[in-house]
Amino acid sequence: MGSQSQQSVKPGISGCADGAAGDMVPHMKILVIEDDLEAAAYMTKAFREAGIVADHASDGESGLFMGSENSYDVMVIDRMLPRRDGLSVISELRKRAINTPVLILSALGQVDDRVTGLRAGGDDYLPKPYAFTELLARVEVLGRRKGTPEQDMVYRVGDLELDRLSHEVRRGGKDIPLQPREYRLLEYLMKNAGQVVTRTMLLENVWDYHFDPQTNVIDVHVSRLRSKIEKDFDKPLLKTVRGAGYMIKDEG
Repeated sequence: MGSQSQQSVKPGISGCADGAAGDMVPHMKILVIEDDLEAAAYMTKAFREAGIVADHASDGESGLFMGSENSYDVMVIDRMLPRRDGLSVISELRKRAINTPVLILSALGQVDDRVTGLRAGGDDYLPKPYAFTELLARVEVLGRRKGTPEQDMVYRVGDLELDRLSHEVRRGGKDIPLQPREYRLLEYLMKNAGQVVTRTMLLENVWDYHFDPQTNVIDVHVSRLRSKIEKDFDKPLLKTVRGAGYMIKDEG
């Protein structure tokens, strides 16, 4: 998770929201389902300070009702809840054809726990304790994903194109051969174009496992990918955001 300020620390949360908002989804509205009232109060306050409308439900049944009766951009759901557990809430929402992106929060952070959560219908999984800055970044990414049709099979950033059906990558009409891991890395970056993607997010979504985010395996692969998609081209697209992660963006 990296070093974080220990000011304003609440149960299961480290760091603070100051300066963490970035370019968030306009008028985003989220639902937080969390039974720890102190942690929930801190979380919703921090979201609101970041410009996000945040509602709160303190148990699974209330959360299911609110999530079913209201429209949200993202739901943040704790796994261990009274009256109805978090995974049951998610499963029931999906049965009701409510496809709002869900980020699961849990003290259960092993690989099997995360796999179970994702298979239950979650879109992302963040183990406790966590830094609020990372939670905010993940919520912003999920909020944008809601507005991205899954049928969009070609991602474009400037003159760079990635075809999700053929797995072909081109820039300026020139084919760019990539190794499978490089392709997955580029696909995830382009899916979240214009947004900072943290190392932890890349480890969990591109490498499919969780370990020290300070490892240099990501830097090595990003360096190789950058050399392939930017060599012989004047305009850089893939940027390193110091202390945060990476971003692919066309500056115009």
